[in-house]
Amino acid sequence: MEVAKPFQIPKKLVWEAYLRVKSSDGGPGVDGQAIEDFEVDLKDNLYRLWNRMSSGSYFPPPVKLVAIPKGDGGERRLGVPTVADRVAQNVVKTVLDEVVEPQFHPDSYGYRPGRSAHDAMARARTRCWQFDWVLDLDIRAFLDSLDHHLVMRAVRRYTSSRWVLLYVERWLKAPLQLEDGSLEERDSGTPQGGVISPVLANIFLHLAFDTWMAERHPDVPFERYADDVVIHCRTEAQAMQVRRAIVQRLAHCRLEAHPAKTKIVYCRDSNRRGPYPRVSFDFLGYTFRQRRAHNRGGQLFLSFSLGVSDKAAKAMRQEMRRCWRVARRTDKSLIDLANMFNPSMRSWIAYYGAFHRSALVPVFRPLNYALVRWAQRKYRKRFRRCGRQPWRWLAGIARRDPTLFAHWAILRTGMAER
Repeated sequence: MEVAKPFQIPKKLVWEAYLRVKSSDGGPGVDGQAIEDFEVDLKDNLYRLWNRMSSGSYFPPPVKLVAIPKGDGGERRLGVPTVADRVAQNVVKTVLDEVVEPQFHPDSYGYRPGRSAHDAMARARTRCWQFDWVLDLDIRAFLDSLDHHLVMRAVRRYTSSRWVLLYVERWLKAPLQLEDGSLEERDSGTPQGGVISPVLANIFLHLAFDTWMAERHPDVPFERYADDVVIHCRTEAQAMQVRRAIVQRLAHCRLEAHPAKTKIVYCRDSNRRGPYPRVSFDFLGYTFRQRRAHNRGGQLFLSFSLGVSDKAAKAMRQEMRRCWRVARRTDKSLIDLANMFNPSMRSWIAYYGAFHRSALVPVFRPLNYALVRWAQRKYRKRFRRCGRQPWRWLAGIARRDPTLFAHWAILRTGMAER
């Protein structure tokens, strides 16, 4: 006969959490156990996890720290929980989501069902046409700086469930395991990569920023995707005043607005002119700036709009050049190359091609040159001379099968683009 547990956690909740972890994949944590290893004894593993969580005896293991290099020379600290811990975090996340999701601000877009980065960017574009000024807010090391006491206060605003609060606090305090195996104790922050981290971040910023803005600055709209925030103002003076108020508010919440990355931007277009120092900003991998466009009558004008950012474009080009090494893969057929690289390109096009798709042309054009070099190496006898012969050969393939490579749809004329 099973002894009654102090916490009533439905077994179905644990099973559904496991299914979400399985669908999202993810690497092993400190125990080295991959999802396939966890599934070898799936029934017992899930039962043990449910039993410990229901009895209050579940203690999360350390979080594996993985350092990811950043483009500016720094590094992003990514925390990888174990498979079992990801399941446990999913259980609590599900319970919290049901409570907090209906109360979140309509202009909060990050990690919320039915909302996407594209939704946030589309809303920002519309408001940039309506408001002349933008405050581009950057919160310095947001996830690493979250105060544990304030996070717990925020969570308690939405739930009094003892087991939810117990495990949230334990996850906040779980140490990081460094590459050398040593443990780093934490008194602030929540690991980027943790399942529970996004909902905790949204709860915190909903109270620290969203509701505060609605109360103190109801006439100042914004879009927030996690800790990336774009704020719209009518005048430069209003933008400066709002920035001062936000800096004070963040300090009160033990956060800091990055002094160099938080900036005021003028949305310059055909009707807005002037020598302002900042006339563009980046948001979610896109750059908002003055761009050429056509009105309904076909006349050219300058619009303040968005396209793939230089940083994102550079990252894609570097991956194609350094990782794909197309010209050297002469052991592969053209179809093999397409099958290898199309998934990445389709993903990039789906995300970065949603707005101002033609901005991707300079990103993908070098791939055509790489395909030509590949053809020259693979078919040396056929293409003894350099020049247009390999281009014509590949252009013929592009005409016969224009969907063979995903990027040919971006270049429109396929291999004819030189």
